[in-house]
Amino acid sequence: MKAIVVTGMGVVSPLGNDTETLWSNLVAGRSGIVPVPIACEKTASRIGGIADDVSPDNLSAKELKRQSRYMLFALEAANQAWRQSGMDISQENPWRCGAVIGTGIGGIEDIYEGAVRLHDGGPRRVSPMVMPKGLPNMGVGLVAMKLGLQGPNKAIATACASGAQSIADAAAIIRCGQADVMVAGGTEAALIPYGLAAFSSMRALSTRNDAPEQASRPFDIDRDGFVMGEGAGVLVLESEDHARKRGAAIIGVLAGAGETCDAYHVVAPRPDGSGPIASMQSALEQAGIAPADVDYCNAHGTSTKLNDVAEAAALQTVFAQQPPLTNATKSMIGHLLGAAGAVEAIVCLLSIRDNLLHPSVNYDTPDPECPVNIVKGEARETSVDVALSNSFGFGGHNATLVFRRWR
Repeated sequence: MKAIVVTGMGVVSPLGNDTETLWSNLVAGRSGIVPVPIACEKTASRIGGIADDVSPDNLSAKELKRQSRYMLFALEAANQAWRQSGMDISQENPWRCGAVIGTGIGGIEDIYEGAVRLHDGGPRRVSPMVMPKGLPNMGVGLVAMKLGLQGPNKAIATACASGAQSIADAAAIIRCGQADVMVAGGTEAALIPYGLAAFSSMRALSTRNDAPEQASRPFDIDRDGFVMGEGAGVLVLESEDHARKRGAAIIGVLAGAGETCDAYHVVAPRPDGSGPIASMQSALEQAGIAPADVDYCNAHGTSTKLNDVAEAAALQTVFAQQPPLTNATKSMIGHLLGAAGAVEAIVCLLSIRDNLLHPSVNYDTPDPECPVNIVKGEARETSVDVALSNSFGFGGHNATLVFRRWR
């Protein structure tokens, strides 16, 4: 099977808008969860992982005003990844360079604002840019326009599995021969009053408003819901042959990907974790890697009662009651929804690069229903040659990515 390698990474996150800043903060165990200034006082949850605003250097001042925030996140992360890859589109066939960047919700802020304007002032008050800024495909469209990518281009919208499934889809496009290079990942900017109110009404969010840094606590018995975050994560993927031919510095290998659907419930996972089990097994089978050879798992770890139990059960089954060292990046940056899987994929690659695992914070009282091998307290130095990352979304969407060291 054609090997797919990673040659570039880019990040926008609550703990930094570049990979090294994010990584140093995660390793130090710092939390990026803070009070949300624009939250409504009566909203149950008023905390989140806020990313700093970005101004991509390949947008003019006029263009900057015409983009949705989630689109800007996608372009900034893609620019970083493209620069690190050393790619020069003038030296490539642009029709064989594409992009897949997913989002759970898209330009929700702009759609909401358009609805308010319609309600308050009538049709003439609605901006002609509301629809283009709201569409979930416009983030990946903007990336293609600015990087000159004329090959396959699409947006995956599978809730919190979007980022991981976009990476999996991009790799498949390269494997089947449709492209040599793909920019892939996820982006999200839904941390607005409407978003907080909507998830709060579902009782899905943590309400530890007085201690935001302690709110996201995956697999801890006192968890009370997830914490919303925002940002983007983007990778540059290439066939190994293409990367070697141009002398690229290879960061790691995307060895396998698995995707399944619970086909069970709108928001709740199957209690037995059968969907994630099949997803992990499929990814490992494609990678040709035995469960015992996985050194590390970046868990989906949302900090919700049902999801953590189901994922823990799945890990127990796949790894024969001996799960690998595991952490949950969401404990420090919250849940980036459609961007989560892409950012966590980057964390896996950094863990392999440095043979280092960041700690999970707020893991104070282990839930006996979640027997996972959590890295807690401090970062841990250990050999990491193979890393597995899980992402699960509303609608029962499951995605698993397996990365390995490139030799």
